[in-house]
Amino acid sequence: MQNEAYSYTVDEALLSLGFGKFQAFVLAYAGFGWLSEAMEMMLLSFIGPSIRTEWGISDGQESLISSVVFAGMLIGACTWGFISDNYGRRMGFLCTATTTSLAGFMSAVAPNYSCLITLRFLVGVGLGGCHVLSSWFLEFIPAPNRGAWMIVFTLFWPVGSVFQAAVAWVVMPVYGWRWLVALSSLPSFLLLLFFKVTPESPRYLCKRGKLEEVRLILTRIASLNQASLPPGLLCTKSSQEEYVASSSVHMTETSPLIITKERNGLQVFLYLLSPSLLRSTVLLWLVFMGNAFGYYGIVLLTSELSSTNRRCKLKPTIPIHLQDESSLYRNVFITSSAELPGLLLSAFTVDKIGRKASMYLLLFTCCAFLAPLIWPQKEVITTCLLFGARACVNASMSIIYIYAPEMYPTSMRSTGLGVGTAMGRIGGMVCPLVAISLVENCHQTEAIFLFELIIFVTGVATILFPLETKGCHLIT
Repeated sequence: MQNEAYSYTVDEALLSLGFGKFQAFVLAYAGFGWLSEAMEMMLLSFIGPSIRTEWGISDGQESLISSVVFAGMLIGACTWGFISDNYGRRMGFLCTATTTSLAGFMSAVAPNYSCLITLRFLVGVGLGGCHVLSSWFLEFIPAPNRGAWMIVFTLFWPVGSVFQAAVAWVVMPVYGWRWLVALSSLPSFLLLLFFKVTPESPRYLCKRGKLEEVRLILTRIASLNQASLPPGLLCTKSSQEEYVASSSVHMTETSPLIITKERNGLQVFLYLLSPSLLRSTVLLWLVFMGNAFGYYGIVLLTSELSSTNRRCKLKPTIPIHLQDESSLYRNVFITSSAELPGLLLSAFTVDKIGRKASMYLLLFTCCAFLAPLIWPQKEVITTCLLFGARACVNASMSIIYIYAPEMYPTSMRSTGLGVGTAMGRIGGMVCPLVAISLVENCHQTEAIFLFELIIFVTGVATILFPLETKGCHLIT
């Protein structure tokens, strides 16, 4: 009884230690990984037209350059999430950084289209594991301010997007797409340089029963943060107990549902579709798909609408490369900057009105911004509308990356988030093949209707989520 009276959990330790220098280092490392993924994804907006001109590929082959990246991410999201849950968060992001950096750099020297497609697929496999960094960072943050700090983490994405647009603006006109691809792989290499000093997640170690390693990490956090651990001994729940949110029970700090069984391997994937989690999981997959379809579609629309409006008004014999490239880089740079105010808005609302309300309000507002684009607009109006739409859809996507890992226990957190992001990759993969193809073939009205429908349905899906996780402790 005395030991129980003077004991503390990882949650209580993190709450006592607060957010300090240690979490700032974890934020910087995880955020830099997020920045590197953003740069690789923004790359898709720039290299397609140049490769088409250089190698004479078709519109379908150009779209495939983007789609194979998402296909790789679909595989990587599930694979690295499983590895992270079973072999550690550090092992997960070590594999992703190695795969992304090597395949990304080799893409710059690809001798032909087939080789480039293969290498970009491998880049996608590596990028599919970036959610591991999100879970890793999340597990170091005290519950009361978790939402706001996760939004700060996602700010690295727009920084990467804006930085990539600026680099492309400088590099592409002078040195071409190969130099841009090579430079975009450098951030992933930098992650490998600092890998040795990164700590393992204390929650993961605690779940594995490695309490001595957990104590060392918590002591290190206390030292760097100049704070003190709670009195007593570190304790953990029985390894046979998992706290899982039931789809029929509103999750609070005091009312989790206890499931007395440890799950590994294939059982984890199957448990995501168990009766207690089926509704939450299916809705989560739908929201990930809709957000990804909308986000990457708006990113690609920035370059496609401008060139398509010109091409559709001119004779079909006029080549596309006559468009003003500096205008393209400027528009992409402006719309990429939209993600910053969008994330600031979500940071203000996510811990005040909740995850669900923030998401559906942002998604419905995104629909409002896209609606005027059903008809061709002047370039400046198009850019402004896409600015607003991108701010909203990116903010919504950042919140779903907070909400998803909060739904699952530590033992399946990365796997659950990984499968969810894999569903998102399907949306990203289909988007350039369907919606963007409509725009390229002068069917702008139909394409925007499709975006409106998918984003609206995604907003409705967020309303139907059974749980609100604002202010709740992570499920152990």
